This record gives sequence, structure tokens and C-alpha cells, in this order.
Amino acid sequence: MDYSNEIDPVVNEKMKKNLVYVSIFSIVMLFAGFTSAYIVMMGDSFWLKYPLPSGFWLSTISIVLSSITFIIAIAAVKKNKKSLLKAFMALTLILGVAFIYFQVKGYNQLIDGGIHPINNHIIVTDGRYGDYFEIKYKGDFIEVDGNKFLLGGKEMSNAEFEDLKKYTSQFTSIKKRDAIIVENDDKNYELYFNNQPVKIILKQLYINDSTKMDYVDEMRLSYLAMNIQDRRGDFFVRGEFGKDFHVYFKGKELEYKNRKLHYKGKELSNYLQIKATETADAATSFLYLISIVHLAHVFFAMIYLLKVSIYSFSGRFDANNNLSLRLGAIFWHFLGILWIYLILFLIFIH
Repeated sequence: MDYSNEIDPVVNEKMKKNLVYVSIFSIVMLFAGFTSAYIVMMGDSFWLKYPLPSGFWLSTISIVLSSITFIIAIAAVKKNKKSLLKAFMALTLILGVAFIYFQVKGYNQLIDGGIHPINNHIIVTDGRYGDYFEIKYKGDFIEVDGNKFLLGGKEMSNAEFEDLKKYTSQFTSIKKRDAIIVENDDKNYELYFNNQPVKIILKQLYINDSTKMDYVDEMRLSYLAMNIQDRRGDFFVRGEFGKDFHVYFKGKELEYKNRKLHYKGKELSNYLQIKATETADAATSFLYLISIVHLAHVFFAMIYLLKVSIYSFSGRFDANNNLSLRLGAIFWHFLGILWIYLILFLIFIH
């Protein structure tokens, strides 16, 4: 008898589809874990909320359109319309690249807004203005309200703030055992440490006529200078509290008055104020984790998408031979649906 070594096409297709479905199930469980952990942590902690960057919205449009073009490409190959297949696979590939591009653009927008992937705190702790150091400008103390730098009760103009950045930039670089050297002793500015004016003697900082500022306090001044360079007042994220970003505690939105957190007009206890300063920005960490892990899956799917696009242009697919194309489409549509779920989750929860 003659036994064929070939696997039945129907069985082969079923096996390969099952592999795709197992992969999809594994990814679903992974992101279910991420989103569940997000909700659990948010419910018992201080939580930062802010609008998603426009790059994420543009990437969403890109991946939705890429699914549509992929559907048209599949319909074309089933009718042996190879020219149409090539055109729409090329569009699918371009839109996939656009998704990655806009995702990266979104990350850059977050970073420009002071929202970094590094595990920052919500509230500035090191070098917070007023904790140790204050600055007088032309006889008036500069004040901080949230992320606003005020002079005479009014927000500093861009020119005034740029001048402040220029003056404080000399304090940003510090090496152990090497004292800060004051090269720009601008008489319009007067530096205060613990409510006492700092003296500059031979280009070095002194807390009185005979006591040089120690290394730890110079480090604090360096952190303050770096915060000013990034226009950070009390919060790492840039913008206005309550308008550009919000802070929640156990699901309740907080207010910020006189550099203290309040709930419904009542100042939080000292314990909670301290806890807020010690709380890491877990919301941002989850945002980057969830979106970057999804982006990684898209990147690897793009490699497969490139492969089937090349096969489409080489004429390897037709109405009877397109399993690889259809399997790729299943996984690509899944990634699109997953991203829509994630962005909706972030909109309504984050």
C-alpha cells in the first residue's frame, strides 16, 4: 500500500490556527494580569492621572486602518486579485510602521511633559524649593505654587524664568569633595539657606562668614537647580494641578492648596502628606509597562507581516494557498483589538 507522508490540509490549518489561538490566549492572560494589578494598586494608593498623548490616538487610528486594509487584502487573495492584494498589503505594512512611529512619538510627548518611564515620585522630594533653599530676585522672594514660579504674587514671565534658569544652572554640576564654584555672582539674585542669606567668598558658598556649605547641602542645592532647569516645582509632571493632571487617593480626587494636599477643602493629615511624598508614580510605570509590552508584540508581528507582504509581492499567495496570510491577519486583528481595549482601559481608569 502507498501511504502519503503529507498532512491533510484541513488538519494542518486547524493545527496552525490552534497555535495562534494559544498564543492569543497567553497574551490575553498576561494583560489581564497587568490591568488587574493596576486596579488593585490604584485602589489603595496615591495615583496620578493625566490625558494620554496625541501620539497614542494617532497610533490607534493607524492600527484600526491597518486591520481594515488587511481584511481587504484577504478578500482580494480569495478572488485571485493579486494586484489588489499587493496594494493593500503594502498599505497594511505602512500603517503598521505608522503605529510604531506614533507610539514612540507618544512616549516622547510624555517625557516632554515630565512623565518619565523611570520610577519617579508624584511629588518632588529632592531639591524641593523652600525645604532648604529659597531665592530672592531684586529684593523679592521667588515663591512656588504647584509648578508655578511666582514673583510678587504673579507667575514669572518666560524671560524672568529663563534668567533664573541661567543663574541656577551653575549649581547643577557637583562632584564629591569638590565645592560648587560660583562663576555667575549676579547681584540681582540672593540665595537663602534655612532662612539665612548664603555668602559667596572666593567663588564658594558659605552659610556664614566662616563656615563653608557642606557637601550634603550643596547636593540639595544641585537638585533644586536641576528642578528649576526642568521647570519642576512641587510635581514631576509639568502643567497645572487640577487642569493638566490630577492626583487621587483611594479613588478620591485631591486638591492642592498652599503646597499641601487637601480633600474637600480639608488638609490631609501629616502622615498622609508624608506618604504622598514617598509614593512612587506607579500609574506612569504601569502606563509604560502595558503599552511597551504591547508594542513589543506589534514589533515582532511586524516581522511576520513583512514576510507575508514579500510573499504577496512574489506571487506565492492565491485563492487556494493563503493560510500564512490568514493566520497573520488573525493575530494582527487581535493586536488591534487588544490595543483598543488597553487605550479604553487607560482612558476610563488611568
